[in-house]
Amino acid sequence: MTSSLRAAPALVARFGDVLLRHQAAIRRLQWVMVALYAVLLTVPLLLPLPTHTDYVWSNAVRFAQFVFWGVWWPFIILATALVGRFWCGILCPEGALSEFASQRGAGRAIPGWMKWSGWPVVSFVSTTVYGQLTSIYQYPRPAALLLGGSTFAAIVIGARYGKVKRVWCRFLCPVNGVFGIVSKIAPLHFRVDPDSWRIGQQGRSNAVNCAPLIPIKTMQGASACHMCGRCSGYRGAIRLCWRNPASDIVHGSGRLATMWETILIVPVLLGLVPAALHWSDSGLFQVIRLWLVERCLDLHLVWPLSLRLPWWILTDYPLENDVMTSVDAVALLTLLSASVTAATLMFGIPLAACARILRMKGGFSHHLTQALIPLAAACLFSGLLSLTVSQLRSDGVVMPYSDMFRGGIVLAAAAWSAALVFQIGALDDTRLATRVCATLIMAVPITSFSIAWIAAFLS
Repeated sequence: MTSSLRAAPALVARFGDVLLRHQAAIRRLQWVMVALYAVLLTVPLLLPLPTHTDYVWSNAVRFAQFVFWGVWWPFIILATALVGRFWCGILCPEGALSEFASQRGAGRAIPGWMKWSGWPVVSFVSTTVYGQLTSIYQYPRPAALLLGGSTFAAIVIGARYGKVKRVWCRFLCPVNGVFGIVSKIAPLHFRVDPDSWRIGQQGRSNAVNCAPLIPIKTMQGASACHMCGRCSGYRGAIRLCWRNPASDIVHGSGRLATMWETILIVPVLLGLVPAALHWSDSGLFQVIRLWLVERCLDLHLVWPLSLRLPWWILTDYPLENDVMTSVDAVALLTLLSASVTAATLMFGIPLAACARILRMKGGFSHHLTQALIPLAAACLFSGLLSLTVSQLRSDGVVMPYSDMFRGGIVLAAAAWSAALVFQIGALDDTRLATRVCATLIMAVPITSFSIAWIAAFLS
């Protein structure tokens, strides 16, 4: 048993070297993923919408929906949390197409506006809200428009900027920020040894093309790394290795956390995303909608109640008895805004109080907010997994203990987040009583949120 544990790091490092040696095979695999992606996006557009008698295993449209939203996205999030961003570096069709276009493109310098740190938040929020307004999980046309539009933009950006780079992935991809946040808890990463780098006498020394434009010499953690393996063994300083899943948050890139990461974690992942995944079953949504309808009737405004917009603006499928009016859209946006506000207040106030108790600089700690990453990642995965469960249940397939499994993941992540508050607090205040106090303060919103999430998604 002991010898096996000692051999594990060497096996992991060798796997990184395997990725390096088989880059050509990885390229072929990426083209297979591109072909699969294209089929799943385009074939449903050519077929009629499924009826209530169609099943996942008997209808191509239902099958594509299940693959995209029931398998693809939830398990990409899970894989990112478990092994890092291997999806981005090895399998992502959008990244592969962008790099392919960049290899043959104009190679222009990256403009300053593209490097703005807020793009990952803005693009993720925009696509999430737009996807709900157009019912992206239910219909192939909005899925093709949103995902296909993102892919087209990735190709255009690649063809215009950089040379054999993934400029789109680095700065503009809607899920880049989310993957970067979730990968911080992965137990695998490519570690850079500064001492070996300075010596630089072992390992290969030929130049490395880091497609996502990471300064690998000073790389900390796995947040930005696409785990493609191209730099494995470089200068004898870079190796794929195990790490403590909490190390990056507590001692690594978490210490360099920014305001935009805080916004992505609290208002977005803990506020916007749960509401976006649950709004159709929300009683609060119905209350807001009813109130708006009554106000329109009181003001003798009938047109907002019947106004229909094209499917690419708001859901419009009358034959399916599924039409989103402008009133419905306003009610949805109000609900999403309320959820964002509630999450910001629920976590923001305790975070500020803890920062003050722990005598952290600036009165608010973006580093301390990183402790909420396990909770945010668990809620994102479990929320997306609810799409898997609901699609299978609609076809009569029941996944035993699925609710217990999702609830258990959220509760375990909540406990982990509370423990991370205690660990991060030690970096600024070594007094045990102060750290316990800060942890208990943060335990209140963490526990309350977890219970509310379980009540909403598992009821």
